[in-house]
Amino acid sequence: MMKFVVIDGQGGRLGKLLVEALLARFPQGEIWAIGTNSIATSAMLKAGAHFGATGENPVVRAVADADAVLGPVGIIAAHAILGEVTPRMAEAVGGCRGKKYLIPMNSCGVAVAGVREMSLPAYVKEAVELLARDI
Repeated sequence: MMKFVVIDGQGGRLGKLLVEALLARFPQGEIWAIGTNSIATSAMLKAGAHFGATGENPVVRAVADADAVLGPVGIIAAHAILGEVTPRMAEAVGGCRGKKYLIPMNSCGVAVAGVREMSLPAYVKEAVELLARDI
């Protein structure tokens, strides 16, 4: 069984959309919702994630054996998402063996050259399709 880790912060809107898209595309997968705050975790659990936890240590532990990690681009940048991503979180995500499928978000303080402007649902669809292609 594939382990998908979805990490999100703030209100959890992106994480909710990612969980829903993963459930639809990979019903056999195991989805771990890790929030940088409890509101984000709650939103992802309500969307159907199988497991959920909040904070720095759950991020570090969950990504260690993840097959894929999905979330905003800020999860690989210390102090991103308005300071919700700690340096330890960013290091764990960046260094984990699982491939990262990252969505560009304005609140992350990271601009990615060559990325076209799309709606959040369109980014989610593209990220999940890239994952499906890689599996």
